Amino acid sequence: MKSPMIPALTLILGLCCGQTAAIEVEKFTEGPLADKGYPFSEAVRVGDVLLLSGQIGTDASGSLVPGGITAESDQTLKNIAATLKRRDLGMEDVVKCTVFLADISEWAAFNEVYRKHFSAPYPARSALGASGLALDARVEVECVAAYPDP
Repeated sequence: MKSPMIPALTLILGLCCGQTAAIEVEKFTEGPLADKGYPFSEAVRVGDVLLLSGQIGTDASGSLVPGGITAESDQTLKNIAATLKRRDLGMEDVVKCTVFLADISEWAAFNEVYRKHFSAPYPARSALGASGLALDARVEVECVAAYPDP
């Protein structure tokens, strides 16, 4: 029986052993964090995979939206959708999310909002409580998306 890990290992070994892959790095050129001087890219494309940096519930001015976990969760997921759209993807192309909550007891409230932005079958997901998030946010979400086959 063939291990399901073989394709992933092949990709990793291929990249490490000199095989080339198309890598596109996009830094903040638009979006709510544009020109803020943060030391990370909004997204990085590796082949057909797009890795998004963590997003929080900031508006166009870079300020957290008021209203706590529900409002911040909604804005965070809107920011993710906008980032995906700039790369010709949508929420349906997200395959994995990692959710960081300032207070893990707000997990259920986050899930209510999450269900409004994603539909079944949902992306794979992890969620954890954090001792602090950027700008004192209540939630941060990072995602991985895959470009569909042409």
